Amino acid sequence: MINHRHADKFCLAAMAAAVLLTVVLLFGDFFGITRASASPEYAGRLFDAERVHTIDILLDGWDAFLETAAEEEYTLCSVVIDGEEFPRVGLRAKGNNSRRLTAEYGLDRYSLKIEFDHYQPGNYYYGLDKLSLDASFQDNSYLKTFMAYDMMRHMQVPAPLCSYTWVTVNGEPWGLFLAVEEPEEAFARRCFGNHYGKLYKPDYQSLNAENADVALRYTGDDPANYENIFRKAKYDVTEADKHRLIEALKILDSGENLEQAVNVDEVLRYFVVQVFVMNWDSYLGRTGHNYFLYEEDGILSILPWDYNLAFGTYALGMTDPIRDPNVLINYPIYTPADGEVMRNRPLYHNLMKQEEYFAQYREYFEKFLKGYFENGLFSVRLRETAEMIAPYVEKDPTAFCSYEDHRLAVDVLEQVCLLRAESAGAQLRGEIPATISGQMEYPEPRVDASGIDLRDLGDFEDLEKAG
Repeated sequence: MINHRHADKFCLAAMAAAVLLTVVLLFGDFFGITRASASPEYAGRLFDAERVHTIDILLDGWDAFLETAAEEEYTLCSVVIDGEEFPRVGLRAKGNNSRRLTAEYGLDRYSLKIEFDHYQPGNYYYGLDKLSLDASFQDNSYLKTFMAYDMMRHMQVPAPLCSYTWVTVNGEPWGLFLAVEEPEEAFARRCFGNHYGKLYKPDYQSLNAENADVALRYTGDDPANYENIFRKAKYDVTEADKHRLIEALKILDSGENLEQAVNVDEVLRYFVVQVFVMNWDSYLGRTGHNYFLYEEDGILSILPWDYNLAFGTYALGMTDPIRDPNVLINYPIYTPADGEVMRNRPLYHNLMKQEEYFAQYREYFEKFLKGYFENGLFSVRLRETAEMIAPYVEKDPTAFCSYEDHRLAVDVLEQVCLLRAESAGAQLRGEIPATISGQMEYPEPRVDASGIDLRDLGDFEDLEKAG
């Protein structure tokens, strides 16, 4: 028992501790302390995914902007988000093949970037520096990117926030787009705290080049060997930052002590979803790009990006793209690419060569299927979102497809994912071969997906009709 003489001192000390705790909780960011449950204000505003938001682009000379959109030059404009105006922001078209093909088909529905601080440093949307407006190119369902990010978040992989947005231009309807948080400093701060590391978006300059750095292969200690990484840094990097990343690639290349260079647990969870959604315009595909690379204290993570061509629909640049749904839906979950590609993707290949990590990958795959599909979470999420956006798709003046084709694509996407989950589960149980060589030798035990036409999710024919 505390005697009377010390009671006052004890109470004063307790009060001082309480005041100090309150100050830390209220002003922790000022002292460099990140609250575990902290969420930026923009997350609960534009990125509230439970409703459709509005963005009005205010720009004189919109037609002139569209005529030069392929050049990806920023234009000064204002945007009104959910009724609140934000002046002097930068606007430009975005995308690679989608941007080029949109122009070639005579269409104007470009994906867009809005950069709040492009013309005026310190200009933000409640802490957000940049967002994208995804046009759902070759995605008649409007849902592929949204659902892929939802799967990533379910597996606790840092993923961009996103929400649906009805876009108008100078008050006139333009269409339903998916607003996506661009992975830059605000994203890094939200996901990794105030003392975040470095963020890159590795990408090739020419697909015909070797692009070893995009594949995350170690090719020596010279930073010049990794131009496709360092020139795509999302904010400033130093020579020390470069050498730290190169050292991580060197360890990854060795295939040993990988936990010293890779956030193994998180990377395995990323690959579970990446393999499930059959996205070959990605690190595991021929292009090897469309991902973000995060480095902190010499540890690498791979983060998700760009899923409009996922779910087996990637065909760009392929001389003989696979169309057989029985092959695609049952695509092997242990070897999700041919041997040449796998050997040149060390972040996947070298992890899977370790039995401990391979077993962990299988365990995460089982948890994903049980937690997201077997309990019905996936179908509920997809159907509720589809019903929410349906009235907007129906009146979308720039849509790449008809409303009827959209409704068909929603149904097909649900079937694709449920059959893919069925096949992946059978592969984990050993009922269907889970490698390319195994399926070539024993092609029969597969989930029957012959009733699906993946082109219903979005194809070049839709673009021709829209043009």
